[in-house]
Amino acid sequence: MIKVSDHAKKKVMELMTDDGFNPSTDYVRVGVKSGGCSGLSYDLKFDKSQAEEDKVFENNDIKIIVDKKSFLYLIGTTLEYSGGLNGTGFVFNNPNANRTCGCGESFSL
Repeated sequence: MIKVSDHAKKKVMELMTDDGFNPSTDYVRVGVKSGGCSGLSYDLKFDKSQAEEDKVFENNDIKIIVDKKSFLYLIGTTLEYSGGLNGTGFVFNNPNANRTCGCGESFSL
């Protein structure tokens, strides 16, 4: 399962609405792809539909879809939102990551 913090929920709902998505019916698609300075990087986007092989979760009123391959890397991850001096954006707190890069956008297992 992937969790969504209260602060991330607020920002997700705001951004979904701004981009023409409905937070109560549409999804946040979370994935992992090759790349980044640590080997794997996170992918986050909005989606109106799910594929048959997607895993679907709902946490903190946010519907999340993850493809099967990415799910193995993301089990137990919490999506946070940071608006501090070190940068603004979504942060993945992934307990499976052995190493992350300085910007927090890529990781390795």
